Amino acid sequence: MNRSDQWRLAGVILATALAVWYLFPSIRYYSMTPAQREALPAAELSKLRKKAIHLGLDLQGGMHLVLEVDKSRLSTEEAKDAVERVKEVLDRRIDAFGVAEPLIQREGEDRITIQLPGLTDRQRAMDLIGKTALLEFKLVRTPDEGRNVWNRVDAYLAARGAAGGLDSAMRKAPLTSHMLEVDNPAFVRQEDLPVVQKLLATSGIDSIIPPDSQILWSSPDQGSRGVTGRALYVVRREPEMTGGSIATAQAQVGLDQSNPGGWGVSMTMTPKGRAEFARVTGNNVGRYLSIVLDSEVASAPTIRERIPNGSASITGNFNVESSKDLAIVLRAGALPAPVHVIDERSVGPSLGSDSIQEGVMAGLVGTALVIVFMAVYYQLSGLIAIAAMLLNVVYVVAALAGFGATLTLPGIAGLVLTVGMAVDTNVLIFERIREELRNQRSIRQSVEMGYDRAFRTILDAHITTLISAMFLFQFGTGPIKGFAVTLSIGLIANLYTAVLFTRMIYDYWLSRGKIERLSI
Repeated sequence: MNRSDQWRLAGVILATALAVWYLFPSIRYYSMTPAQREALPAAELSKLRKKAIHLGLDLQGGMHLVLEVDKSRLSTEEAKDAVERVKEVLDRRIDAFGVAEPLIQREGEDRITIQLPGLTDRQRAMDLIGKTALLEFKLVRTPDEGRNVWNRVDAYLAARGAAGGLDSAMRKAPLTSHMLEVDNPAFVRQEDLPVVQKLLATSGIDSIIPPDSQILWSSPDQGSRGVTGRALYVVRREPEMTGGSIATAQAQVGLDQSNPGGWGVSMTMTPKGRAEFARVTGNNVGRYLSIVLDSEVASAPTIRERIPNGSASITGNFNVESSKDLAIVLRAGALPAPVHVIDERSVGPSLGSDSIQEGVMAGLVGTALVIVFMAVYYQLSGLIAIAAMLLNVVYVVAALAGFGATLTLPGIAGLVLTVGMAVDTNVLIFERIREELRNQRSIRQSVEMGYDRAFRTILDAHITTLISAMFLFQFGTGPIKGFAVTLSIGLIANLYTAVLFTRMIYDYWLSRGKIERLSI
């Protein structure tokens, strides 16, 4: 073996070792049972999952959503880039949520397509994506101011006969008669909620409430005196601060002293937000400061002292998942416009599993037939081509893992097509060698001329197919891009294995001595 062959052999060994190194996390991750994965530390499992090959929506299940951005309430200037800003916020939220290889792309003028592989919890996905996450800090009016508002509303409702079906005492106070606590905040029992909500929806109520105030409900399922219901707050209409002042938000347990095991979200402010928060808390010691999320009061702690460090928390009816999701949307920011789901499809894991099994089965059957044909028709040379083809598959899958690409069902089709291209390349070379042998050339001359004359045809075919794959990647959607990526990597790997690798074996074979007959 001369020095050139030694360098080529070293290159093949190095490339193969590198491919195995990139494939190892995938082999380890997908060979583990769910119980073994759960037993791993969260940080190690996350690191392993990131290094493993990502499976697309059609292979591991997940959700497909089409959202429409509602720009009806935006000004002309705000509406110009509203869809792009919504897309950026959703991108940050989903990235923080930890979905591997999501697809988020704009469609048309006001639509966004989202694919979330591996996420099958519909409600959690909808809460994560659809929540506007408009966070505001608003001062709660004093108890006297609150009672004054309730009394004005009662007088208005009584004058309009809004409680005609009640007894005389309740007709005089239609609203407060349904309140367990007539204060600010007031409290409404769960069974009285429909009646109170209907009363507050009476036309003209807004004209009774002072223009610098508004009535807001608390988040659902709160309690008072052991009774379940919701609180009603009278707050200042203009916020003291907004969510734009939030620097970081983290889910945390034990933030509420009255509920040590309860989950919530701790927040820290930006430098400007810290100054504003210090001013607001310093000027309003002893008052309630409501934390309003999407027009609902999540919590309303009492300001006990000036808070200069810019720390705040949201507590309430949270569990570990809802607190983490809220922290994600607060960190990512509020959506600049509401979004509506106009198309939703879920792909179950069982359907993805069937796709994998059938795709793998199709690939194995096709590959087996190719192996049998090559071994029978081209004899020992066919076995060399088979070795090159298998090496090509290893390189392609390793490249997908190394680049962090997503393997989809069309990607598996691209991999099978790569197998066919690899065999086709070797068939071109072998037929050229056979042609030279028929022209009475020596074995060494036949091999050299066969490779040299076939190379131009092989290169032309690969370049034209690569150009087609580039256009598919540029203008195609997610699955089409997956096919294009797999095909492109396979074509490049094929030039290496089918030309360099097999030529190296032939050169080594011919360098060992005189060969009477070439098995081809």
